[in-house]
Amino acid sequence: MKMKVLVAIMSAIIWGSGQIFNRQWIKGLMFFAVQAALICTELFTGTLRVLTVPAGAMDIGGNPFFHFRNTGFFSNGIWGITSLGEIARTSSAVRIFDHSTMLLISGLLAIVVLLIALLIYVINIRDAYKTRAKIEDGEKIDNLSSIREGFNNNFEYISIAPGLLLMIFISLVPILASVLVAFTNYNTHFIPPRHLLQWTGFETFRQIFMLPIWSRTLVWVFVWTTIWAFAATFSAYFAGMLQAVLLNSPLVKFKKLFRSIFMLPWAIPGFVSLLTFRTALNARGPLNQFLLDIGLIDQSIPFLTSADHARITLILVNVWLGFPYFMALISGVMATINTDMLEAASIDGANAPQTFRHITFPYILAATAPQIIFSITHNFNNFGVVYFLTQGGPATPTLQMAGSTDLLITWIFKLTYDHRMYNFAAAMSIFIFIVLATFSAINLRRTRVYREE
Repeated sequence: MKMKVLVAIMSAIIWGSGQIFNRQWIKGLMFFAVQAALICTELFTGTLRVLTVPAGAMDIGGNPFFHFRNTGFFSNGIWGITSLGEIARTSSAVRIFDHSTMLLISGLLAIVVLLIALLIYVINIRDAYKTRAKIEDGEKIDNLSSIREGFNNNFEYISIAPGLLLMIFISLVPILASVLVAFTNYNTHFIPPRHLLQWTGFETFRQIFMLPIWSRTLVWVFVWTTIWAFAATFSAYFAGMLQAVLLNSPLVKFKKLFRSIFMLPWAIPGFVSLLTFRTALNARGPLNQFLLDIGLIDQSIPFLTSADHARITLILVNVWLGFPYFMALISGVMATINTDMLEAASIDGANAPQTFRHITFPYILAATAPQIIFSITHNFNNFGVVYFLTQGGPATPTLQMAGSTDLLITWIFKLTYDHRMYNFAAAMSIFIFIVLATFSAINLRRTRVYREE
């Protein structure tokens, strides 16, 4: 057997032993410390659990009811995520019980740590093998210089490792936990620890897409969400473009003053503006009262209580909140337009509308296309505008737990916090991710900015 294969096998059994055989003591001890930490974590986090119930309780065989289980971090994590628990808290007398959601999360953490350990394990074996190959080729290996060389060659990966680990444990693990909930029966009838969760596979998705009451609601809410996302984005976009073009005109005086005034809706916190609009647009609010007083209308306009009126109101209020961003963005883009092209167009006899149509507008559209896509994605999940203004209402009896102005995201909120349909909400979140990821990827790849990069 070749020596380089032998040291690789040694490191595969005892981490770092191949490096120590290659006389790389520091590197070998570092790999061994990782293996020792993993083994100690499993051994010293293990305890013997005993279930105790009221005196006299017997199991099926007529024996006193006790339950023993080792709870090492990794073994218990794998057991927990596969079984989701065995002991429900049926009464306050049960002192030791399983909490399915905690087992799900701890299992995910255990799997993530094991995957990171597997990566280090592979690096450990490859390093021992490659180092021995260099030694057999007559290359002199120095312990400290080898570590220094490895650090310099992998500096970018070492630099991003802390941030990557934080992202994995703070962002990725909760996201994965939410995804897994969609494949359980976690709803108002099965709330841990009183009830244990069970894996149900694609049953939740089947109900959403196959049962008429759920599929009809999904289709209706999805269609309205799509209409809202495009209408809210492009109405605010063209309103902002109009303001930017007007402020860029040499005929307008006091440009800084007007620009500052137009930026106020963006400067004021959005929820404050939305709550103000909600009060003003109420059936008995000041706007309706003013219109009634001057005789312009003879009955209150149902801005928020009629489905059609509420949808139009949402779009108009969103224009008020969103146009300052696009105004500032497009104003900056217009400042970068090559004046030589504008002067050439003027010399060729083009008037202002023709110049805008053939030069300014295509330039602005190409430069802001990624922002338009991101804005559509944002409005697709624009929870704040709908929740603070209409709360998804008015109610619609034909929809399952959804109102006339509910977006998918507000419907998910209601399913989660109002009705405790956690598995349905998680399944809908997966659906939203697939839709938005597909839409963003396709459209970003078609933009000129992406193609140029």
